[in-house]
Amino acid sequence: MSVGKSLERVDGAAKVTGRARYTEDLAVPGLRAARFFRSTVAHALVEEIDIREARAVPGVDAVFTFQDVPQRKFSTAGHPYALDREHADVEDRLLLTGHVRYQGDEIAVVVAKDQLTADKALGLIKVRYQPLKPLVEFEDILAPDAPQIHSGTRNVLQEHSFLKGGDLDKAEQESDLILEQRVRTQITQHCQLENHIAQAYMDDLDHIVVVSSTQIPHIVRRIVSEALDFPLGRIKVIKPYIGGGFGNKQDVVLEPMAAWLAWKLGLPVRIAHDREENITASRVRHPFRVDLRMGADSRGVLKFIDLKALSNTGAYASHGHSVVSAGVSKAHFLYPRAVYSCSAKTVYGNIPACGAMRAYGSPQIIFSLECLVEDLARAAQMDPVEFRLNNVALPGDINQFNQKPFLSCGVREALIKGRELIRWKDKRSRIPKVQTGPLRRGLGVACFSYASGTFPACVEAAGARLILNQDGSFHLQVGATEIGQGSDTIFVQMAAETLSVPPETIRLVTVQDTDVTPYDPGAYASRQTYIGGQAVMRAALKMRRKTLAYCGRISGHNPANLDLQGRDIVLAGPVPAKVMSLRDLALDSYYHKTRGSQITAEVSYKTKTNPPSFGCTFVDLEVDVPLCQVRIREIHNVHDAGVVVNPVTAQGQVHGGMAMSIGAALYEELLVDRDSGVIRNNNLLDYKVPTIMDTPDLNAAFVETHEPTNPYGSKSLGEPPIISPAPAIRNAILDATGVALYELPLSPRNLFRHFKAAGLL
Repeated sequence: MSVGKSLERVDGAAKVTGRARYTEDLAVPGLRAARFFRSTVAHALVEEIDIREARAVPGVDAVFTFQDVPQRKFSTAGHPYALDREHADVEDRLLLTGHVRYQGDEIAVVVAKDQLTADKALGLIKVRYQPLKPLVEFEDILAPDAPQIHSGTRNVLQEHSFLKGGDLDKAEQESDLILEQRVRTQITQHCQLENHIAQAYMDDLDHIVVVSSTQIPHIVRRIVSEALDFPLGRIKVIKPYIGGGFGNKQDVVLEPMAAWLAWKLGLPVRIAHDREENITASRVRHPFRVDLRMGADSRGVLKFIDLKALSNTGAYASHGHSVVSAGVSKAHFLYPRAVYSCSAKTVYGNIPACGAMRAYGSPQIIFSLECLVEDLARAAQMDPVEFRLNNVALPGDINQFNQKPFLSCGVREALIKGRELIRWKDKRSRIPKVQTGPLRRGLGVACFSYASGTFPACVEAAGARLILNQDGSFHLQVGATEIGQGSDTIFVQMAAETLSVPPETIRLVTVQDTDVTPYDPGAYASRQTYIGGQAVMRAALKMRRKTLAYCGRISGHNPANLDLQGRDIVLAGPVPAKVMSLRDLALDSYYHKTRGSQITAEVSYKTKTNPPSFGCTFVDLEVDVPLCQVRIREIHNVHDAGVVVNPVTAQGQVHGGMAMSIGAALYEELLVDRDSGVIRNNNLLDYKVPTIMDTPDLNAAFVETHEPTNPYGSKSLGEPPIISPAPAIRNAILDATGVALYELPLSPRNLFRHFKAAGLL
């Protein structure tokens, strides 16, 4: 058995020894460096641009401005193609622009023999702007006299509303306690280790090859085709090893320009962000403003949740309204018996373009929700854990979006387990309810719900191919992309489980090539294990049937009586008898003069189910009131992710998500000046990412359920760990100080302001 075991990562040795080859390692002869000329202002029209001196620099191959590129708008969002064009991503990007919409927008591009030469040329480009008012905050963006960031939009990208689960007015009348609050979340950046990088070259006269650090190679292929109006079948995208993405590489950022330059010049071209560019010119997390009302009855039963969410998508749509739409939808799973009313709106703003980031809208919405759940519990004078146990989802509860029951749901068990792990009752009995002095201690809890893919919002397709090699081993190819999360290892375990062969006999080809790799939209939505696993399992079943059938043909045994066991095919029974080895069977299939052929199995499968995963975070922390600092003493993240396929890699996923959430809770914020749109901290000195010295011991735990819609019983795990630590930390600060905060980050700067207002300083 392979599923459920802590198999060593199949890509681990290559990565830790430096043998893994990333995009930067795959240079081709004659490679040129391309660099963008970026705006120094946040909102303006380019009146004049002078590139004559830049073109004259020795070693410069070309300089192109927004006047030279195709005036064909495209979308950069990493979503599958929508047959219903009303639900397609908004096409509002050009390769270069003369209407600057954020500080750092791309006006021109230089191609030179090397980066130093390109940078020298950039410094010689002269621009005159017609300034426009920068719009950063929601109040300015939606003002009646606000200039339009994109014409004809009134700065509104999209909006929608819904009511689920009953009558809102009736639910309000049944509520004995109603609270309302406005909650704000900040702009954060992914800060993945490997910056964005892409290179492109012409494989022949009419075939473009793009090598890119991307989560979505097949979608990159389509978007490059759309942006350049170039036949998709003549574009090849290669995805090598990836140095992290967290959603930042679920957008097509550099690839269209790299491809256009290679096509235009006939030269191989590389574009690589430096860290400062990557922080502002790739993608960031959407800042939200959420107006939330919630009501409960005297027994502590939630009666309604009514929220109005505003999301700022930044200068360009990117993933746009789908982020807030996903966030408000997935939050419903957590408290499904309450009436759920929502209106959501996404607007443009003169900040960096916001795209996909780990958990895709859920961190912002769940933070808002769990702040008020905590407040309601305290107002009702109930233990916060007991209040949640009263209201969280149970197996059999109805998903109000598809009217189907939850078949697996372990959030209640996760709360009970987390309460035991942190010794909640014992600690609460020893911590004074009202504390004084500089150091104050608090306990906090928060829950989350998420999904296992994007269906029915998007098509959920996955492909897998298995090949039996001459030595009896297997090659496995999948369209799903490994970006550091461990999916390659999981797929090997799944294939080995279904084939009943040792995992070490399966080699997964991690470098993908859209010319030959099975189709899969990519790594996002915590879909890999749940969606990709469906294709892997079916390909393995097909391989198993074909292998046993061929053995029956050779040996004369009925294939129904044969079984795969390790590296051999055996006659099934109490004492299995070896019939032949896989190696001998493979050699026969390849080389027998009259029978057989290479044995392969390929599957493309569309999954039409999407079960939610659940969990919670418990925090024990200490607040230094005079210094406005928080020290986490103990933190536990407990998950219902169905069956855990690989316990060690699952722990790694949870630890990484917890660390990211702690950073977003306590430190991280991309600061954009409201008046000028200038970005104040586009570097890792001023943008505060927690280091190992700032990260406490991280504790991950699981309550295993079995999800029947998945062949291995698993559900999503990649993104959920980032969702609930931030609200749990907020709730623990409230427990320690009595000060309720409704904004992120909970940084010393913000704590000082709130502590001072509360009279603590």
